[in-house]
Amino acid sequence: MTDLATASAPAAASGAGPAPRRTLSALIWPVFGLAVAIAVWWLVTVVFSINLVVLPAPPEVIDGFDRYRELLLTETWHTTVSTVLGFALSLLVGVLIGVAIAAWRPVERMFSPLLVAFNAVPKVALAPLMLIWFGYGRTPILAMAFMVCFFPIVLSTATGLTSTPADLAELARSMDASRSQTFLRVRLPAALPQIFVGLKVAMPLAVIGVVVGEMQYGNTGLGMIIVQTSGQGDTPTAFAAITLLALVSIVLYYLLVLVEVLALPWVRATTSVR
Repeated sequence: MTDLATASAPAAASGAGPAPRRTLSALIWPVFGLAVAIAVWWLVTVVFSINLVVLPAPPEVIDGFDRYRELLLTETWHTTVSTVLGFALSLLVGVLIGVAIAAWRPVERMFSPLLVAFNAVPKVALAPLMLIWFGYGRTPILAMAFMVCFFPIVLSTATGLTSTPADLAELARSMDASRSQTFLRVRLPAALPQIFVGLKVAMPLAVIGVVVGEMQYGNTGLGMIIVQTSGQGDTPTAFAAITLLALVSIVLYYLLVLVEVLALPWVRATTSVR
């Protein structure tokens, strides 16, 4: 079965990896784009003399962060923990259900329509029910994060496992591989790139779900800070919290990308260079 595993996960080419120039370019362009966005934002507030309650300039957002630095960092930690927990829960359940859908046709026929219907329901509409079911605290926040990022993980897992290349499946049959061996050494490795696509879609959604939950029934987190400061007219601090939310989402997303690169080196090696 060693040859089978090797066939399903092509080895990275010797010396593969981005050249230093490509790595530098990949770092420079996002920073340049961020600088342009901040400059345009600042210019708009100055040219149109926009009141800071409506749209604060970047220096005013920095001042808002400085005033509540400790509180904002503490609530950022609460939001990050809730996001990771909600994402991990959806990852565990979503992958298991995706495997079941891909492995057994009756499961797909029974539950696929239900999953599509569940995904079509606006999750905000369930917020009052979540309060009845779980009360206040972290549990409804995790439930909201789970609901918004659950479906992409199920879909990507089921799609990846049912899209095994025909030549790999034929190779497994020719080597008398058992069903479990075929799954672990052929179908799962072949499905991992597609699964990671779903995970990368789900991670920012988990942040959104957590923030919605914090706004509705949480007494901690950046969502709670945004609601309170907006209600008090403290827009600079609200923008500071929003900026921290964006940073949390970006960091978690690229940590997931790093895991993908380390776990699937053959995908990066075989990807065409643009």
